[in-house]
Amino acid sequence: MDLVRRAPRARLGVAARGFALALAATLPAATSALAQPSEATTVPPATALPTPPRPESPARSDAGPVLANTLGDDAAWQSYRQRFVTEQGRIVDTANGLISHSEGQGYGLLLAVAAGDRATFERIWGWTRANLMVRSDELLAWRWSPDQRPAVADMNNATDGDILIAWALTEAAEAWGEPSYRTAARRIAVEFGRKTILFKDPHGPVLLPAVAGFSARERSDGPLINLSYWVFPAFQRLPIVAPEYDWASLIRSGLTFLRQSRFGPSGLPTEWISAKETPRPADGFPPLFSYNAIRVPLYLAWAGIGRPEDYAPFKTLWGGLERERLPIVDTRDGQAVEWLSEPGYTAIPAITACATDGTPFPESLRTVQDNQNYYPTTLHLLALIAARMRYPSCVKS
Repeated sequence: MDLVRRAPRARLGVAARGFALALAATLPAATSALAQPSEATTVPPATALPTPPRPESPARSDAGPVLANTLGDDAAWQSYRQRFVTEQGRIVDTANGLISHSEGQGYGLLLAVAAGDRATFERIWGWTRANLMVRSDELLAWRWSPDQRPAVADMNNATDGDILIAWALTEAAEAWGEPSYRTAARRIAVEFGRKTILFKDPHGPVLLPAVAGFSARERSDGPLINLSYWVFPAFQRLPIVAPEYDWASLIRSGLTFLRQSRFGPSGLPTEWISAKETPRPADGFPPLFSYNAIRVPLYLAWAGIGRPEDYAPFKTLWGGLERERLPIVDTRDGQAVEWLSEPGYTAIPAITACATDGTPFPESLRTVQDNQNYYPTTLHLLALIAARMRYPSCVKS
């Protein structure tokens, strides 16, 4: 099939599209009848096996800064909640057919904790449990479509969504002392650790983008990885609920893969990478640095990790902070093939410059504009939160 198919401009610019293309390349296409289903209201239990970690495994003092209340009841959060969170708690991806996905639900939960908004957290978590926790295991189906029946037509997970949700639940449990959040975080973390992290790979731990479709058994160039799925700040906090996994080794392997994935004259990683031998762009995918990969320096900065050279290709690409749009780059020749023009995207160069040089955020990026879609607005808020958690001098008024 044509992996470079184009959608209308308004439907581009979201990480979910990249995952959809990846799944289309690895799995049989799902078919469904069109309809307008109502959103589910029956919510599965919030607690289930496995049991919480043993009392003798407390949160470590070096687990990284806490997320709670780093955003506060900011006007940007109030606007986000009004524009992207439905009454039922569904996060709406406004540039991608109004779908919802586990990534968006995870980001919404993280933002609610950062805002100290437990009521909205409960709404988002309730909808997530009712509508995405429909697999036979403890992971989440990755996409919910309002114009399809069933609304979940593909039962595969997206590992970054699972990571974000487990992390958000961990932060919520720490912030509000709710045991059910802790147990839910643990069961999700244990499950994706068991099913999607290949701890014994010769490269070091490999994080599969999903349970199905990306392994060496399923692809001749497998396993496939996506570096934006290494949510480094989450791996610093998940030992609180799942201490039996070596999360530090996963951080190290992500940094190693990043350093080995400097492709073409730009030295940038592609979205989808073959980790079969020496990392290289995956077969059958455009070799682009695009919607997913722009999150890599965000997660590095948020975790406070990496060397200057890890950030260097991104800084070179984005240049000064006055840039008004970000390029999507063909790594074969280093040329821009498209542009991300919504201003929220430029918060990523801002947090990169903040982390590496202590450069203050431009005044124009210290508030979030309302006239943007879900993805750039979310990235903008996440970058501001990362700065407040790790580099507060960059956002002092």
